[in-house]
Amino acid sequence: MTETKGKSRLHQQIDENLKRVYEEALSEEIPDRFKDLIARLRSKEGGQ
Repeated sequence: MTETKGKSRLHQQIDENLKRVYEEALSEEIPDRFKDLIARLRSKEGGQ
């Protein structure tokens, strides 16, 4: 039973850390080079 609790706690820690990293990634600014690329792709898409 201790092993099950240990795995459960381990999974909980992994889950919390993944959520934290994902939230940090969502709050990061998109690099200008990607913004420029998206703008160019959209302008080409509109020109078709």
